[in-house]
Amino acid sequence: MERRIRDGHKGGIGQRKTQTHLLRCAGMRVQVVRLGQIIYFVRIQMEYRKERKRAAVSIEGRVQGVGFRPFVYRLAVENGLTGFVVNTPEGVYAEVEGPSHKIKEFLDRVKYHPPEHAAVKHMSVSFLPAKNGKEFRIEKSRASAGGKKGSIPKDESRTEISPDIAACRQCVSELFSPQDRRHLFPFINCTNCGPRFSIIRELPYDRKNTSMCRFMMCPDCYSEYLNPLERRFHAQPDCCFACGPEYILFDGQGKKKDSGIDAVREAASLIEKGHIVAVKGIGGYHLVCDAGNRQAVKTLRERKKRGDKPFALMSGDPGNVRMCCTVNRQEEELLSSWRAPVVILRKKNTCRLPEEISPRNKYLGFFLPYAPVHYLLFHFGRFRTVVATSANMADEPIVYRDKEAFEKLPGIADYILSSNRDIETGCDDSVARVEPFDKNIHVIRRARGFVPEPVKTPFLFEEPVFAAGPNEKNTFSLGMGGRIVTSQHIGSLENMESFGFYRETYEHFRKIFHFTPRVISHDFHPDYASTRFAKELSAKEGILAVGVQHHHAHIASCMLDNGLPDRKVIGVALDGTGYGEGGDIRGCEFLIASYGGYERYAWLDYIPLPGGDRAVKEVWRTGIACLYKAFGSGFLSTGAPLLGRVGSKLMDAAAWAVEKNVNCPGASSMGRLFDAVAAITGVCTEATYDAQAAILLESVMEPRGRGRYGFDLKQSLPGGGVVIDPYPLVRQVVEDISKGVSPGVVSYRFHAAVLGIITEICKRINKERNIDLVVLSGGVFQNSFILNGTCRMLAGSGLKVCRHRFLPSNDGGISAGQAAVSNALAGKDRPVR
Repeated sequence: MERRIRDGHKGGIGQRKTQTHLLRCAGMRVQVVRLGQIIYFVRIQMEYRKERKRAAVSIEGRVQGVGFRPFVYRLAVENGLTGFVVNTPEGVYAEVEGPSHKIKEFLDRVKYHPPEHAAVKHMSVSFLPAKNGKEFRIEKSRASAGGKKGSIPKDESRTEISPDIAACRQCVSELFSPQDRRHLFPFINCTNCGPRFSIIRELPYDRKNTSMCRFMMCPDCYSEYLNPLERRFHAQPDCCFACGPEYILFDGQGKKKDSGIDAVREAASLIEKGHIVAVKGIGGYHLVCDAGNRQAVKTLRERKKRGDKPFALMSGDPGNVRMCCTVNRQEEELLSSWRAPVVILRKKNTCRLPEEISPRNKYLGFFLPYAPVHYLLFHFGRFRTVVATSANMADEPIVYRDKEAFEKLPGIADYILSSNRDIETGCDDSVARVEPFDKNIHVIRRARGFVPEPVKTPFLFEEPVFAAGPNEKNTFSLGMGGRIVTSQHIGSLENMESFGFYRETYEHFRKIFHFTPRVISHDFHPDYASTRFAKELSAKEGILAVGVQHHHAHIASCMLDNGLPDRKVIGVALDGTGYGEGGDIRGCEFLIASYGGYERYAWLDYIPLPGGDRAVKEVWRTGIACLYKAFGSGFLSTGAPLLGRVGSKLMDAAAWAVEKNVNCPGASSMGRLFDAVAAITGVCTEATYDAQAAILLESVMEPRGRGRYGFDLKQSLPGGGVVIDPYPLVRQVVEDISKGVSPGVVSYRFHAAVLGIITEICKRINKERNIDLVVLSGGVFQNSFILNGTCRMLAGSGLKVCRHRFLPSNDGGISAGQAAVSNALAGKDRPVR
């Protein structure tokens, strides 16, 4: 910029005398050139004062186990700053000293451009007297930030622990580089990848606090660990052939066969020959066999007592996945992401894998290698795809301890590929899909790669809350500060092994998060193991226990998943079973809800369940009940396919139980209605895994079907709600069957009827109550047709829709909702943040 002014100088212009002055004021650097009577401001430059400052920086979030301290170190050195950085239980604490503008640049980079897998959730800065230090260093971890001004708020005083991270491209490249000293090393990792949550014993995240503590680094690894220019600078699991763990191969009798890289090579050869090998990975053992070997797949299904439940598949590269399934861009990105979940994909008709992998199912679940040992198995073996299912018996938790592996797995696996690096907590594979409606993720099972990443809440917990979760697809949650940390998928709590894993995992979470509950939340169902545990804990600790209705928790969990504040929404909760306040069984709820309460607006009429809980697996019982309720004693003449698949004595007993109301509890459940229609059409009469009838009913659906069945709506008692009568729909189903309509078209018309009733009731509530936001939750919304169809129809009706993303819509999300509801019930007058 140039300015020209007169300064009143009396001298002659012809003097041409030049004078130069350098002026400084208010951070401006101005060079003034005087040429005779004219003063030229020939250069104006902004400049921060070069005064030295010392900033104390406290950082909260996912900042341990993701290369954050090395990142801070390099950034400080680049900016010529002195000071230090250190891990604390609260997160990361740093003091940086230097020119003001360099400190500002440093802080901006830390906050807005952290390492790839880091997440800065809170950063506070204060200023201290300068110390005129000479260097910047990484210090040993501290018990706390030292109570310095600007430290993280007390109500959010725990750092986030990084989930386990899939092997990065650089490590995979080194793994297969003959020139690299870690060539074929099955535990290769760096600051950008490797085990985190599964090896942590306590915070802060240092090697001594992980299961790597027994392995002392060799000079080469230690040199990398100390070198700020290395990718493994302060990588806690860093190791190599000379100083790290090793794999050992055992036969079915526990006899050692091989060790080191030869053990992995031999395991691949055994899989290739048709054997089943239990392979220790990041969060537990997988049972692995060649997916192209039909007999091996059948043997594994029989030994594991798997029923017809689909197996997960691991393939060496995305190209093999595309040969079997249709894969869009978002699905491929999810497959290849650092979280590396099992992704549910639509199976191609040309897929040549055995039907026994996923019987009568139009979907397959694929994941790509995420541990170095997985890459090595494909490198040494001549197979493209393997079955890689959790090493456990049906309904038991994943086996992750070596002792349990040698006790439980020899009856299933022919060989065991173990290692001498301990897993501190079992963590199953996550399962997710990409929904067509919005091309976004929908987590179905939340575990490795997602846990223990917290959910940020739009409110603060005044007291730490432990939410015990449900009985099936169990997780528990810890509510503290402004976040909820939900455990990995634990599963059914119906057996002692699962409940033991639940208790152990709770104690592990208490330890690593330094968590002490002050409020306990649980389901209404008194016989849930999680409810009993919560009440025992409440009595032992002498603290408040809050019961939360199952479907209220469902809606609250979806509100959390979408970051909604405490406001009224239309809540649609569709699932199989949830306990009501009066002990009734619910599973089709239209609620007007907030975190702090709910009103029941509409529900499905109660369907009898002959034999009680037996009807959940023997779904023919629910089919008979619906036929009897729709046709009376004349149901035997309807010609429904179900009638030819169940013995006459069983049918008569079920009909008698319905007529006399003997051992025949009613269930207002959309899940049970799916069971009934699947049974009546002959699609499924007995379920060998959860929701099998509904899954198969969706699988046979004719995607281009037309028409839809109708429900009747009726008003309950004065002042009550709207009751959805399913029996006119049952009569329409039977009428179509008698006309020869295919099960695929019947399935389509039934699914369309469900979409219709959801839309109609939501529009009613919107008109009557002026609420335009609909929140969807419950296991039925794992049905892709129902979820995406509902979203489209509601959006087309002018309503806003929220669905689950990172918390499962099934019972895996219940505990987070319990935490939110109990917090609201314990302090309704507290302002929302």
